[in-house]
Amino acid sequence: MSLDPNVLHRANRRLAQRKAQREAQQAKRRAEIYRRCPRAAQIDRELRQTAAGIVSAAFRAGEDPIPALNRVRAENQALQAERTQLLRQAGYPADALDDTPYCASCGDTGWIGTDMCACLCALYAEEQMKELSKLLDLGEQSFDSFSLDYYSDQPWPGESESPRARMELIRDVCYSYASRFPKFAYPNLFLTGAPGLGKTFLSACIARMVAEKGFSVVYDTAINIFSKFEEQKFARAESDVRDAKDETRRYLGCDLLILDDLGSEMTTPFVQSALYSLVNGRIPSKRTVISSNLSIGDVRRRYSAQTASRLEGEYHVLPFFGEDIRLLKKRRR
Repeated sequence: MSLDPNVLHRANRRLAQRKAQREAQQAKRRAEIYRRCPRAAQIDRELRQTAAGIVSAAFRAGEDPIPALNRVRAENQALQAERTQLLRQAGYPADALDDTPYCASCGDTGWIGTDMCACLCALYAEEQMKELSKLLDLGEQSFDSFSLDYYSDQPWPGESESPRARMELIRDVCYSYASRFPKFAYPNLFLTGAPGLGKTFLSACIARMVAEKGFSVVYDTAINIFSKFEEQKFARAESDVRDAKDETRRYLGCDLLILDDLGSEMTTPFVQSALYSLVNGRIPSKRTVISSNLSIGDVRRRYSAQTASRLEGEYHVLPFFGEDIRLLKKRRR
């Protein structure tokens, strides 16, 4: 699983803020308890001091440390019992003075050994959803809200099935792709068809589900993606080149790239080359979903036979057809 460094940084920052907030709350509670129960403060000081003092003394004298440790254990248990009684008498729980982390699994570090803890995974997923929401309206775009009602159940001219039957199949493929990611039978999808048929909506549904599973997802339009590749190559200012490199690394390294609206950009020799490099560079370890108004034949004519061959060989092509859903919704208002 690849992690977006920018998203991970924001997730780690939130984890640190949450830890600091917890520590501040615990410090405030401790001060309040010490004010109401001065003896509790004295007990805590004794608990911190006795163990180190007695054990070090035993070692310095050359004595067997076991009896000293047993004495420390007995004294500490007595002090803890007294503190528990004081806390309960004052109306506090027995662990009110303990430094309890939000996450017991990792102690609020975010990591268990070399594995990311579930608490940091959850924050990473939330930050990734914020990132995706910059370009996608994820508020209502989910497989649960995808409706077939606007698709005709009558056979479509030139096709053997109706738009509704086709869209039911496409929806099921997209759902399976997202729910089984990255182990679905088809590693990449190419959504092709006229505008207003649901390509971007289903792309957003895929992005949402895969991101919620903790994978790194980057969604962007073809225009933005290729402009970043151009900036990386042609920009003069070092800061612009550095920012563009960061973005292109995200496009190449994320677990799932969703390239929306291929064909909306101005096609130049550089764009033709960048598209092939992007498609080819993400095979076979990374997954990609491309949506476009172009057919595979259009791709071959507009970009190159090599790019079209890659798409035909490495992508599962899902052709959309039917009436423009946006126009249908507008008429029914």
